[in-house]
Amino acid sequence: MQFKHLAVTLSLIFIFTVALFWIFVTDKAPKNSSKPLVVCTTTIIGDAIKQIAGDTVDLEVLMGPGVDPHLYKPIEQDVYKISQAHIIFYNGLHLEARMGDLFAKMATIKKTVAVCQDMPQHLLIKSTEHAEFTDPHVWFDPRLWSCAVETITCVLQENNPEHHDFYEQNKKDFLEKLNTIYLSTRAAIAKIPQERRILITGHDAFSYFAKAYDCEVISLQGISTASEAGTKDVQHLIQFIYLHAIPTIFVETSVPSRNIQALQQGVSALGFDVHIGDELYSDALGPVDSPQGTYLGMLQSNVNAIVKGLLQ
Repeated sequence: MQFKHLAVTLSLIFIFTVALFWIFVTDKAPKNSSKPLVVCTTTIIGDAIKQIAGDTVDLEVLMGPGVDPHLYKPIEQDVYKISQAHIIFYNGLHLEARMGDLFAKMATIKKTVAVCQDMPQHLLIKSTEHAEFTDPHVWFDPRLWSCAVETITCVLQENNPEHHDFYEQNKKDFLEKLNTIYLSTRAAIAKIPQERRILITGHDAFSYFAKAYDCEVISLQGISTASEAGTKDVQHLIQFIYLHAIPTIFVETSVPSRNIQALQQGVSALGFDVHIGDELYSDALGPVDSPQGTYLGMLQSNVNAIVKGLLQ
């Protein structure tokens, strides 16, 4: 396993090195802009940067709405954007498959920042499958995500000091909004009776949510969608849904729905109807112009779906 991990990492580094060399020798022109180019991996990180930096930077997000970062493979355009970037932001907890290793190694030649680097270690959740890995889905606790906002702000202020006060005010405004939505969404989840506060999803992206909102989460796959759900896992969860009369199970926008549909069919065979609720946004935001296209909108949408589904 470790050899495979190393081989994939080295392959990616080789590909990026060759691609970067090709870009420089062919003399591709950089973006014609006086603003610094900031590149980030996911839409969730991109939204935080937008909230803080506004239009003072040119922002490029590598993974668009609905893209699963666990399985994402960089393309040539990504290499070009990274080569031109002044700052690169990524999750830093193995969310972006093997790209995180690459960014860590690039830190000697590029300003690369893991947005989770300053989060209190005792608040992070370790993977139950692999003890060496930490659950990367930290944004589902708005209080933890506030730490990422602080980190992003400090880096932007260091690299764009003429906008220091602008970034500081935007950060304060955004942190206030994060606190407000946490309190309101927690109150909404609290309306669900404790015994019905069981969230069943396709992959284990909601452990931080469960901890922050005092509920239980059970998933077919692990913290990475690269893992597969076994037949025993499916059968065990079918029995659990049936015995606990779970009213609704949930699919995620960035994960195929076949496993959740299999659960529904299995429970139906036992004589109980379980509904598939409104889609949840887990590893990516929704379309840019939709309410779910922002972090705050995504979180509110998820809570609305969960309350609707579990109060049936």
